[in-house]
Amino acid sequence: METLRGIKVLDFTHLLAGPYCTMVLGDMGAEVVKVEPLKGDQLRGLGTVFLEEESACFLSVNRNKKSIALDLASEQGREIALKMLESSDILVENFRPGTMDKLGLNYTEACQRNPQIIYCSISAYGQEGPLRDKPAADTIIQGVSGIMSITGEPEAPPLRVGAPISDMFGACYALQGILSALYVRSQTGKGQKVEVALLDSLIAAQTPIAGMYFAQNQEPARLGNVSPAAAPAQTFKTRDDFINVSVGESSWPGFCRALDLKHLVEDQRFSSNTRRMENRDLLIPILETIFLTKTTHAWIEFLEEANVICGPINDYDELFKESQVFNNQMVVEMRHPKAGSLRMTGNPVKLSQTPWSLRLPPPLLGEHSSTVLQELGYSPKEIKSLLTRKVIK
Repeated sequence: METLRGIKVLDFTHLLAGPYCTMVLGDMGAEVVKVEPLKGDQLRGLGTVFLEEESACFLSVNRNKKSIALDLASEQGREIALKMLESSDILVENFRPGTMDKLGLNYTEACQRNPQIIYCSISAYGQEGPLRDKPAADTIIQGVSGIMSITGEPEAPPLRVGAPISDMFGACYALQGILSALYVRSQTGKGQKVEVALLDSLIAAQTPIAGMYFAQNQEPARLGNVSPAAAPAQTFKTRDDFINVSVGESSWPGFCRALDLKHLVEDQRFSSNTRRMENRDLLIPILETIFLTKTTHAWIEFLEEANVICGPINDYDELFKESQVFNNQMVVEMRHPKAGSLRMTGNPVKLSQTPWSLRLPPPLLGEHSSTVLQELGYSPKEIKSLLTRKVIK
């Protein structure tokens, strides 16, 4: 049995945040119907990597879904969407605020057709407020959120985090809201609206740093790979690569012994984390010289034996050969009708009684249009007419 078996999701999402959210709902067993324009989700054509004309980005966030291609601007297309809504439990959309109003598919309209609907809107800045109508992308949100101001080396310009974190955090908070609303509905029988802004999601991701800012009203500095709370806790160059090290109060003596620097244990300049942070400029050059004498692998063996927290900096080739990653089922494989054998990341949430599952490969555009309409009660003749008039594809 799957966690969300029997739950139906009407998916009006595109690009990354919305599709990742609905993909996870599908992973958990929900039946997800992706409603696409006749030309398809624009993510189908984005990126630089394609597998048999299928965008790798699109494939990565759209498994466990069916696809219906629908002209929502037409009266018949809108009516089909409303009929699907009547039998759905969850609706997810990530258009710019106001778009669903123009389509006649806003929360008020949805509730008239289905009072129990859980209606989730994911937007860049929020459904209300002075920025609600502004377009955005991940880099823009990273900049506005302040996270770029604290990312990068001290003397270098602000730096974008390499992954699309505003989209991924936004998707995860949307999931939290949807599942919370689903639980409330199971208790009260009532649906509700869920709103998530990518901006808010990235602000929440900075909660500890914001807490320090509120406490002292001082701009946090860019520290590169250096921890703001401990020393030594940062990246060091080794003979062949790099290593990340995080030394706590209890592991400091063992760390010094592993580096053959026993005398530093008694050095009052470094006798506590506070003193080590105060004298970081004296300590780090000593350590940098020592770390250059051995390989990353050798240092990890030395430091782990001394119970010091440490690890390599993997590139993707190394990451996706890591045995722990496979143990955690974070690389999965399935067959796609066009792209063939398809590898993708797994689901990080493991439930002992109701595990997630791979059921459907990412859909072709409109692959399930006829099937979805048949389930709504449309006859083959009516479906053919809709195809001819380009209401569906």
